[in-house]
Amino acid sequence: MAKLIYDNKGRLLFTKEMKKDYTLLMPMMLPIHFGFMQNVFHLHGYKAELLDTIGHEIIEEGLRDVHNDICYPALLTTGQLMHAVKSGNYDLNKTALIMSQTGGGCRASNYIHLIRKTLKNHNMDYIPVISFNAVGLEKNPGFKMTLKMAVQFLYAVIYGDLLMWLSNQTKPYEVNIGDTQKVLDKWIEEINIQMKSSKNFLPKKARKNFEGIVKDFAAIKLDKKPKVKVGVVGEIYIKYAALGNNNLEDFLHSEDAEVVVPSLLDFVLYAMYNTVHDNELYNVKFIMSKVMKIALNAIYSLQAQVTHNIKKHSSFRPMQKFEHIRALVKGYVSTGNKMGEGWLLTAEMLELIDCGVDNIICTQPFGCLPNHVVGKGMIRKIKKNFPDSNIVAIDYDSGATKINQENRIKLMLSTSRKNLEKQMTKVDISADKHTDKTPCLKAM
Repeated sequence: MAKLIYDNKGRLLFTKEMKKDYTLLMPMMLPIHFGFMQNVFHLHGYKAELLDTIGHEIIEEGLRDVHNDICYPALLTTGQLMHAVKSGNYDLNKTALIMSQTGGGCRASNYIHLIRKTLKNHNMDYIPVISFNAVGLEKNPGFKMTLKMAVQFLYAVIYGDLLMWLSNQTKPYEVNIGDTQKVLDKWIEEINIQMKSSKNFLPKKARKNFEGIVKDFAAIKLDKKPKVKVGVVGEIYIKYAALGNNNLEDFLHSEDAEVVVPSLLDFVLYAMYNTVHDNELYNVKFIMSKVMKIALNAIYSLQAQVTHNIKKHSSFRPMQKFEHIRALVKGYVSTGNKMGEGWLLTAEMLELIDCGVDNIICTQPFGCLPNHVVGKGMIRKIKKNFPDSNIVAIDYDSGATKINQENRIKLMLSTSRKNLEKQMTKVDISADKHTDKTPCLKAM
Protein backbone atom coordinates (compact mmCIF):
# COMPACT_ATOMS: atom_id res chain seq x y z
CA MET A 1 0.00 0.00 0.00
CA ALA A 2 1.33 3.40 -0.99
CA LYS A 3 1.77 6.20 1.51
CA LEU A 4 -1.47 8.17 1.89
CA ILE A 5 -1.09 11.87 1.20
CA TYR A 6 -3.86 14.45 1.63
CA ASP A 7 -4.27 17.99 0.31
CA ASN A 8 -4.90 21.00 2.57
CA LYS A 9 -8.65 20.30 2.50
CA GLY A 10 -8.24 16.71 3.65
CA ARG A 11 -8.82 15.07 0.24
CA LEU A 12 -6.88 11.86 -0.35
CA LEU A 13 -4.60 12.32 -3.34
CA PHE A 14 -3.73 9.84 -6.06
CA THR A 15 0.06 9.97 -6.03
CA LYS A 16 2.78 9.12 -8.55
CA GLU A 17 3.69 6.14 -6.38
CA MET A 18 0.11 4.85 -6.69
CA LYS A 19 0.17 5.11 -10.48
CA LYS A 20 2.70 2.27 -10.68
CA ASP A 21 0.65 -0.41 -8.90
CA TYR A 22 -2.94 0.76 -8.40
CA THR A 23 -5.87 -0.52 -10.47
CA LEU A 24 -8.31 2.21 -11.52
CA LEU A 25 -11.92 1.00 -11.58
CA MET A 26 -14.20 2.76 -14.08
CA PRO A 27 -18.03 2.57 -14.15
CA MET A 28 -19.59 1.58 -17.48
CA MET A 29 -21.71 3.74 -19.77
CA LEU A 30 -20.97 2.98 -23.45
CA PRO A 31 -19.15 -0.35 -23.96
CA ILE A 32 -17.48 0.50 -27.29
CA HIS A 33 -16.47 4.05 -26.41
CA PHE A 34 -15.34 3.26 -22.88
CA GLY A 35 -13.44 0.21 -24.09
CA PHE A 36 -11.43 2.49 -26.38
CA MET A 37 -10.95 4.99 -23.55
CA GLN A 38 -9.58 2.20 -21.38
CA ASN A 39 -6.89 1.70 -24.05
CA VAL A 40 -5.87 5.34 -23.72
CA PHE A 41 -5.46 4.93 -19.96
CA HIS A 42 -3.28 1.86 -20.55
CA LEU A 43 -1.19 3.73 -23.11
CA HIS A 44 -0.35 6.34 -20.48
CA GLY A 45 0.63 3.83 -17.83
CA TYR A 46 -2.62 3.55 -15.87
CA LYS A 47 -3.97 0.11 -14.93
CA ALA A 48 -7.58 0.99 -15.71
CA GLU A 49 -10.33 -1.63 -15.60
CA LEU A 50 -13.80 -1.06 -17.02
CA LEU A 51 -16.61 -2.57 -14.94
CA ASP A 52 -19.17 -4.46 -17.01
CA THR A 53 -21.22 -5.83 -14.12
CA ILE A 54 -24.99 -5.71 -14.50
CA GLY A 55 -27.98 -7.02 -12.59
CA HIS A 56 -30.31 -5.98 -9.81
CA GLU A 57 -27.55 -6.44 -7.23
CA ILE A 58 -25.98 -3.22 -8.54
CA ILE A 59 -29.20 -1.33 -7.77
CA GLU A 60 -29.45 -2.97 -4.34
CA GLU A 61 -25.87 -2.00 -3.56
CA GLY A 62 -26.56 1.57 -4.63
CA LEU A 63 -29.66 1.76 -2.45
CA ARG A 64 -27.62 0.64 0.54
CA ASP A 65 -24.89 3.17 -0.13
CA VAL A 66 -26.69 6.39 -1.09
CA HIS A 67 -30.09 7.92 -0.35
CA ASN A 68 -32.86 6.49 -2.52
CA ASP A 69 -33.93 10.01 -3.52
CA ILE A 70 -30.57 10.80 -5.10
CA CYS A 71 -30.25 11.02 -8.88
CA TYR A 72 -30.58 7.49 -10.35
CA PRO A 73 -27.27 7.57 -12.30
CA ALA A 74 -25.50 8.49 -9.03
CA LEU A 75 -27.08 5.48 -7.35
CA LEU A 76 -26.08 3.14 -10.19
CA THR A 77 -22.50 4.32 -10.64
CA THR A 78 -21.89 4.29 -6.89
CA GLY A 79 -23.52 0.86 -6.68
CA GLN A 80 -21.39 -0.53 -9.51
CA LEU A 81 -18.15 0.77 -8.01
CA MET A 82 -18.97 -0.42 -4.48
CA HIS A 83 -20.12 -3.80 -5.79
CA ALA A 84 -16.68 -4.20 -7.39
CA VAL A 85 -14.86 -3.00 -4.27
CA LYS A 86 -16.74 -5.52 -2.11
CA SER A 87 -16.40 -8.39 -4.61
CA GLY A 88 -13.06 -9.60 -3.26
CA ASN A 89 -11.56 -9.49 -6.76
CA TYR A 90 -9.26 -6.57 -6.01
CA ASP A 91 -6.51 -5.74 -3.56
CA LEU A 92 -8.11 -2.74 -1.89
CA ASN A 93 -4.71 -1.50 -0.77
CA LYS A 94 -3.86 -1.06 -4.45
CA THR A 95 -7.22 0.07 -5.84
CA ALA A 96 -8.49 3.51 -6.87
CA LEU A 97 -11.80 4.64 -8.34
CA ILE A 98 -12.22 7.10 -11.19
CA MET A 99 -15.38 9.08 -11.90
CA SER A 100 -16.21 11.82 -14.38
CA GLN A 101 -16.97 15.28 -13.00
CA THR A 102 -18.44 18.04 -15.14
CA GLY A 103 -18.21 20.95 -12.75
CA GLY A 104 -21.63 22.17 -13.88
CA GLY A 105 -24.84 22.76 -11.94
CA CYS A 106 -26.12 19.21 -12.45
CA ARG A 107 -25.84 16.76 -9.54
CA ALA A 108 -23.34 14.84 -11.69
CA SER A 109 -20.72 17.18 -10.22
CA ASN A 110 -21.46 15.65 -6.81
CA TYR A 111 -21.20 11.96 -7.72
CA ILE A 112 -17.55 11.89 -6.74
CA HIS A 113 -18.33 13.24 -3.26
CA LEU A 114 -21.07 10.64 -2.78
CA ILE A 115 -18.58 7.90 -3.63
CA ARG A 116 -16.09 9.25 -1.09
CA LYS A 117 -18.81 9.47 1.56
CA THR A 118 -19.81 5.87 0.84
CA LEU A 119 -16.20 4.67 1.13
CA LYS A 120 -15.87 6.47 4.45
CA ASN A 121 -19.06 4.85 5.74
CA HIS A 122 -17.53 1.45 4.95
CA ASN A 123 -14.15 2.36 6.50
CA MET A 124 -12.58 2.27 3.03
CA ASP A 125 -11.62 5.92 2.79
CA TYR A 126 -8.02 4.87 2.13
CA ILE A 127 -9.16 4.19 -1.47
CA PRO A 128 -8.44 7.27 -3.63
CA VAL A 129 -11.19 8.63 -5.88
CA ILE A 130 -9.97 10.44 -9.00
CA SER A 131 -11.98 13.18 -10.70
CA PHE A 132 -11.91 12.65 -14.47
CA ASN A 133 -12.41 16.07 -16.03
CA ALA A 134 -10.91 18.44 -18.56
CA VAL A 135 -11.40 21.68 -16.63
CA GLY A 136 -8.77 21.35 -13.91
CA LEU A 137 -10.94 20.19 -11.01
CA GLU A 138 -9.31 18.25 -8.15
CA LYS A 139 -5.74 17.85 -9.35
CA ASN A 140 -3.73 14.77 -8.37
CA PRO A 141 0.07 14.28 -8.56
CA GLY A 142 -0.37 10.81 -10.07
CA PHE A 143 -3.06 11.66 -12.62
CA LYS A 144 -2.86 14.44 -15.16
CA MET A 145 -5.03 15.05 -18.19
CA THR A 146 -2.50 16.11 -20.81
CA LEU A 147 -3.34 17.58 -24.21
CA LYS A 148 -2.06 14.41 -25.88
CA MET A 149 -4.28 12.28 -23.65
CA ALA A 150 -7.32 14.49 -24.34
CA VAL A 151 -6.80 14.18 -28.11
CA GLN A 152 -6.57 10.40 -27.81
CA PHE A 153 -9.78 10.29 -25.76
CA LEU A 154 -11.38 12.34 -28.54
CA TYR A 155 -10.39 9.71 -31.11
CA ALA A 156 -11.88 7.04 -28.82
CA VAL A 157 -15.19 8.93 -28.82
CA ILE A 158 -15.22 9.44 -32.60
CA TYR A 159 -14.43 5.79 -33.36
CA GLY A 160 -17.05 4.67 -30.86
CA ASP A 161 -19.66 6.99 -32.35
CA LEU A 162 -19.01 5.79 -35.90
CA LEU A 163 -19.25 2.10 -34.98
CA MET A 164 -22.40 2.68 -32.91
CA TRP A 165 -23.96 4.85 -35.62
CA LEU A 166 -23.43 2.39 -38.48
CA SER A 167 -24.19 -0.79 -36.55
CA ASN A 168 -27.55 0.66 -35.51
CA GLN A 169 -28.37 1.25 -39.19
CA THR A 170 -27.47 -2.27 -40.31
CA LYS A 171 -28.43 -4.58 -37.45
CA PRO A 172 -32.24 -4.36 -37.93
CA TYR A 173 -31.94 -4.94 -41.69
CA GLU A 174 -29.20 -7.58 -42.01
CA VAL A 175 -30.16 -10.57 -44.16
CA ASN A 176 -27.65 -12.84 -42.46
CA ILE A 177 -28.12 -12.50 -38.72
CA GLY A 178 -24.81 -11.74 -37.04
CA ASP A 179 -23.12 -9.97 -39.97
CA THR A 180 -23.25 -6.61 -38.19
CA GLN A 181 -21.73 -8.05 -35.03
CA LYS A 182 -18.91 -9.63 -37.04
CA VAL A 183 -17.97 -6.30 -38.64
CA LEU A 184 -18.33 -4.56 -35.29
CA ASP A 185 -16.10 -7.09 -33.52
CA LYS A 186 -13.53 -6.89 -36.34
CA TRP A 187 -13.15 -3.14 -36.03
CA ILE A 188 -13.25 -3.06 -32.24
CA GLU A 189 -10.35 -5.53 -32.24
CA GLU A 190 -8.50 -3.56 -34.94
CA ILE A 191 -8.88 -0.21 -33.14
CA ASN A 192 -7.89 -1.82 -29.83
CA ILE A 193 -4.67 -3.07 -31.44
CA GLN A 194 -3.93 0.30 -33.06
CA MET A 195 -4.45 2.12 -29.76
CA LYS A 196 -1.46 0.36 -28.25
CA SER A 197 0.74 2.88 -30.06
CA SER A 198 0.52 6.69 -29.94
CA LYS A 199 1.57 6.95 -33.60
CA ASN A 200 -1.85 5.61 -34.66
CA PHE A 201 -3.68 8.63 -33.19
CA LEU A 202 -3.16 10.76 -36.29
CA PRO A 203 -5.65 12.29 -38.78
CA LYS A 204 -4.20 10.34 -41.73
CA LYS A 205 -4.61 7.02 -39.92
CA ALA A 206 -8.08 8.01 -38.75
CA ARG A 207 -9.22 8.85 -42.29
CA LYS A 208 -8.08 5.43 -43.47
CA ASN A 209 -9.96 3.77 -40.62
CA PHE A 210 -13.11 5.81 -41.27
CA GLU A 211 -13.13 4.67 -44.89
CA GLY A 212 -12.51 1.03 -43.97
CA ILE A 213 -15.23 1.00 -41.33
CA VAL A 214 -17.84 2.57 -43.62
CA LYS A 215 -17.01 0.25 -46.53
CA ASP A 216 -17.24 -2.86 -44.34
CA PHE A 217 -20.65 -1.88 -42.96
CA ALA A 218 -21.83 -0.88 -46.45
CA ALA A 219 -20.91 -4.37 -47.69
CA ILE A 220 -23.38 -6.03 -45.30
CA LYS A 221 -26.33 -7.46 -47.23
CA LEU A 222 -29.51 -5.75 -46.08
CA ASP A 223 -33.24 -6.33 -46.42
CA LYS A 224 -34.40 -2.81 -47.23
CA LYS A 225 -37.99 -3.18 -46.10
CA PRO A 226 -38.77 -0.03 -44.05
CA LYS A 227 -38.92 -0.39 -40.28
CA VAL A 228 -39.98 1.93 -37.50
CA LYS A 229 -37.12 4.22 -36.49
CA VAL A 230 -36.96 5.19 -32.82
CA GLY A 231 -34.67 7.91 -31.51
CA VAL A 232 -33.37 7.78 -27.94
CA VAL A 233 -32.49 11.04 -26.18
CA GLY A 234 -32.27 12.18 -22.57
CA GLU A 235 -29.90 12.40 -19.62
CA ILE A 236 -26.51 11.17 -20.80
CA TYR A 237 -26.12 8.14 -18.52
CA ILE A 238 -29.70 6.90 -18.81
CA LYS A 239 -29.67 7.45 -22.57
CA TYR A 240 -26.54 5.39 -23.17
CA ALA A 241 -26.08 2.92 -20.30
CA ALA A 242 -27.94 -0.39 -20.56
CA LEU A 243 -27.80 -0.61 -16.76
CA GLY A 244 -29.58 2.74 -16.51
CA ASN A 245 -32.29 2.23 -19.16
CA ASN A 246 -33.07 -1.45 -18.58
CA ASN A 247 -31.43 -2.56 -21.84
CA LEU A 248 -33.60 -0.21 -23.89
CA GLU A 249 -31.73 -0.73 -27.17
CA ASP A 250 -32.02 -4.52 -26.94
CA PHE A 251 -35.72 -4.17 -26.21
CA LEU A 252 -36.27 -1.92 -29.25
CA HIS A 253 -34.34 -4.36 -31.46
CA SER A 254 -36.56 -7.17 -30.17
CA GLU A 255 -39.55 -5.08 -31.24
CA ASP A 256 -38.11 -4.94 -34.79
CA ALA A 257 -37.25 -1.24 -34.64
CA GLU A 258 -34.20 0.66 -35.82
CA VAL A 259 -32.59 2.50 -32.92
CA VAL A 260 -31.18 5.97 -33.56
CA VAL A 261 -28.93 7.24 -30.76
CA PRO A 262 -27.22 10.66 -31.02
CA SER A 263 -23.43 10.67 -30.86
CA LEU A 264 -21.43 11.14 -27.67
CA LEU A 265 -19.27 13.65 -29.54
CA ASP A 266 -22.21 16.06 -29.64
CA PHE A 267 -22.17 16.16 -25.83
CA VAL A 268 -18.42 16.83 -25.84
CA LEU A 269 -18.90 19.67 -28.34
CA TYR A 270 -21.83 20.99 -26.30
CA ALA A 271 -19.64 21.18 -23.19
CA MET A 272 -16.88 22.94 -25.13
CA TYR A 273 -19.26 25.37 -26.82
CA ASN A 274 -20.70 26.37 -23.44
CA THR A 275 -17.33 27.92 -22.54
CA VAL A 276 -17.39 29.97 -25.75
CA HIS A 277 -20.99 31.02 -25.13
CA ASP A 278 -20.22 32.02 -21.52
CA ASN A 279 -17.72 34.51 -22.92
CA GLU A 280 -20.33 35.85 -25.34
CA LEU A 281 -22.97 36.20 -22.63
CA TYR A 282 -20.98 37.30 -19.60
CA ASN A 283 -17.62 38.47 -20.99
CA VAL A 284 -15.75 35.87 -18.90
CA LYS A 285 -13.31 33.02 -19.68
CA PHE A 286 -11.78 35.06 -22.50
CA ILE A 287 -8.59 33.03 -22.98
CA MET A 288 -10.32 29.68 -22.49
CA SER A 289 -13.03 30.62 -25.00
CA LYS A 290 -10.33 31.36 -27.61
CA VAL A 291 -8.73 27.97 -26.94
CA MET A 292 -12.09 26.24 -27.20
CA LYS A 293 -12.85 27.92 -30.54
CA ILE A 294 -9.61 26.56 -31.97
CA ALA A 295 -10.33 23.10 -30.54
CA LEU A 296 -13.90 23.14 -31.86
CA ASN A 297 -12.75 23.95 -35.39
CA ALA A 298 -10.21 21.12 -35.25
CA ILE A 299 -12.89 18.66 -34.13
CA TYR A 300 -15.33 19.93 -36.79
CA SER A 301 -12.68 19.11 -39.40
CA LEU A 302 -12.29 15.57 -38.08
CA GLN A 303 -16.06 15.15 -37.85
CA ALA A 304 -16.36 16.29 -41.48
CA GLN A 305 -14.06 13.43 -42.51
CA VAL A 306 -16.45 10.94 -40.90
CA THR A 307 -19.43 12.48 -42.69
CA HIS A 308 -17.53 12.60 -46.00
CA ASN A 309 -16.77 8.88 -45.85
CA ILE A 310 -20.34 7.95 -44.92
CA LYS A 311 -21.73 9.96 -47.85
CA LYS A 312 -19.07 8.81 -50.33
CA HIS A 313 -18.94 5.10 -49.57
CA SER A 314 -22.47 4.25 -48.42
CA SER A 315 -26.12 5.21 -48.43
CA PHE A 316 -26.25 5.39 -44.64
CA ARG A 317 -27.73 8.36 -42.85
CA PRO A 318 -24.78 10.61 -41.86
CA MET A 319 -24.38 12.51 -38.63
CA GLN A 320 -25.38 16.16 -38.65
CA LYS A 321 -23.03 19.07 -38.11
CA PHE A 322 -22.97 20.41 -34.57
CA GLU A 323 -23.60 23.98 -35.77
CA HIS A 324 -26.77 22.80 -37.51
CA ILE A 325 -27.94 20.95 -34.40
CA ARG A 326 -27.34 24.05 -32.30
CA ALA A 327 -29.29 26.22 -34.74
CA LEU A 328 -32.35 23.98 -34.46
CA VAL A 329 -33.18 25.10 -30.90
CA LYS A 330 -33.80 28.71 -31.90
CA GLY A 331 -37.30 29.59 -30.71
CA TYR A 332 -37.39 26.72 -28.22
CA VAL A 333 -34.73 27.24 -25.57
CA SER A 334 -31.74 29.53 -25.10
CA THR A 335 -28.28 28.12 -25.76
CA GLY A 336 -27.42 29.71 -22.42
CA ASN A 337 -29.43 26.95 -20.76
CA LYS A 338 -26.71 24.47 -19.85
CA MET A 339 -27.91 22.76 -16.69
CA GLY A 340 -27.81 19.00 -17.16
CA GLU A 341 -27.95 18.26 -20.88
CA GLY A 342 -29.37 21.75 -21.32
CA TRP A 343 -30.34 22.95 -24.78
CA LEU A 344 -28.66 19.90 -26.35
CA LEU A 345 -31.47 17.60 -25.24
CA THR A 346 -34.07 19.74 -27.01
CA ALA A 347 -31.76 19.98 -30.02
CA GLU A 348 -31.40 16.20 -30.22
CA MET A 349 -35.17 15.75 -30.43
CA LEU A 350 -35.37 18.37 -33.17
CA GLU A 351 -32.38 16.81 -34.94
CA LEU A 352 -34.12 13.43 -35.04
CA ILE A 353 -37.30 14.94 -36.46
CA ASP A 354 -35.21 16.88 -38.98
CA CYS A 355 -33.81 13.52 -40.14
CA GLY A 356 -37.22 11.91 -40.49
CA VAL A 357 -37.11 10.07 -37.15
CA ASP A 358 -40.44 11.15 -35.67
CA ASN A 359 -40.60 8.50 -32.93
CA ILE A 360 -38.61 9.53 -29.88
CA ILE A 361 -38.10 8.15 -26.39
CA CYS A 362 -36.95 10.82 -23.94
CA THR A 363 -35.18 8.98 -21.12
CA GLN A 364 -34.57 10.71 -17.83
CA PRO A 365 -33.92 9.89 -14.18
CA PHE A 366 -36.98 10.41 -12.02
CA GLY A 367 -36.86 13.90 -10.55
CA CYS A 368 -34.09 15.19 -12.83
CA LEU A 369 -35.24 18.81 -12.81
CA PRO A 370 -32.88 20.26 -15.47
CA ASN A 371 -33.84 17.59 -17.97
CA HIS A 372 -37.53 17.83 -17.16
CA VAL A 373 -37.32 21.44 -18.35
CA VAL A 374 -35.41 20.84 -21.59
CA GLY A 375 -36.83 17.36 -22.19
CA LYS A 376 -40.39 16.79 -21.07
CA GLY A 377 -40.97 20.55 -20.87
CA MET A 378 -40.25 21.00 -24.59
CA ILE A 379 -42.35 18.09 -25.87
CA ARG A 380 -45.61 20.03 -26.06
CA LYS A 381 -44.13 22.79 -28.24
CA ILE A 382 -42.30 20.29 -30.45
CA LYS A 383 -45.51 18.32 -31.00
CA LYS A 384 -47.35 21.55 -31.80
CA ASN A 385 -44.79 22.45 -34.47
CA PHE A 386 -44.40 18.86 -35.71
CA PRO A 387 -47.83 17.17 -35.43
CA ASP A 388 -46.48 13.87 -36.78
CA SER A 389 -43.91 13.57 -33.99
CA ASN A 390 -44.52 10.68 -31.60
CA ILE A 391 -42.64 11.37 -28.36
CA VAL A 392 -42.84 9.57 -25.03
CA ALA A 393 -40.98 10.52 -21.85
CA ILE A 394 -39.87 7.59 -19.70
CA ASP A 395 -38.62 8.06 -16.14
CA TYR A 396 -36.04 5.62 -14.76
CA ASP A 397 -35.50 5.04 -11.09
CA SER A 398 -34.87 2.22 -8.60
CA GLY A 399 -38.60 1.96 -7.84
CA ALA A 400 -39.83 2.07 -11.46
CA THR A 401 -40.88 -1.28 -12.93
CA LYS A 402 -39.45 -2.43 -16.24
CA ILE A 403 -42.82 -3.82 -17.38
CA ASN A 404 -44.52 -0.43 -16.99
CA GLN A 405 -41.74 1.29 -18.92
CA GLU A 406 -41.88 -1.26 -21.74
CA ASN A 407 -45.68 -1.14 -21.91
CA ARG A 408 -45.56 2.62 -22.47
CA ILE A 409 -42.91 2.14 -25.14
CA LYS A 410 -44.99 -0.60 -26.81
CA LEU A 411 -47.93 1.79 -26.97
CA MET A 412 -45.69 4.35 -28.67
CA LEU A 413 -44.42 1.68 -31.09
CA SER A 414 -47.99 0.70 -31.93
CA THR A 415 -48.70 4.27 -33.03
CA SER A 416 -45.37 4.32 -34.90
CA ARG A 417 -46.27 1.24 -36.93
CA LYS A 418 -49.64 2.69 -37.87
CA ASN A 419 -47.97 5.90 -39.00
CA LEU A 420 -45.43 3.91 -41.04
CA GLU A 421 -48.21 1.98 -42.77
CA LYS A 422 -49.90 5.26 -43.69
CA GLN A 423 -46.64 6.59 -45.12
CA MET A 424 -46.16 3.40 -47.13
CA THR A 425 -49.51 3.87 -48.82
CA LYS A 426 -48.70 7.48 -49.74
CA VAL A 427 -45.13 7.12 -50.90
CA ASP A 428 -43.86 4.83 -53.64
CA ILE A 429 -40.74 3.33 -52.05
CA SER A 430 -38.35 1.86 -54.58
CA ALA A 431 -37.13 -1.63 -53.70
CA ASP A 432 -33.55 -0.85 -54.68
CA LYS A 433 -33.21 2.32 -52.60
CA HIS A 434 -32.29 2.35 -48.95
CA THR A 435 -34.89 4.19 -46.86
CA ASP A 436 -32.26 6.18 -44.97
CA LYS A 437 -32.14 8.92 -47.61
CA THR A 438 -33.79 11.31 -45.18
CA PRO A 439 -34.31 15.11 -45.05
CA CYS A 440 -31.27 15.59 -42.82
CA LEU A 441 -29.02 15.08 -45.85
CA LYS A 442 -30.01 18.56 -46.99
CA ALA A 443 -28.42 20.04 -43.89
CA MET A 444 -25.01 18.44 -44.35
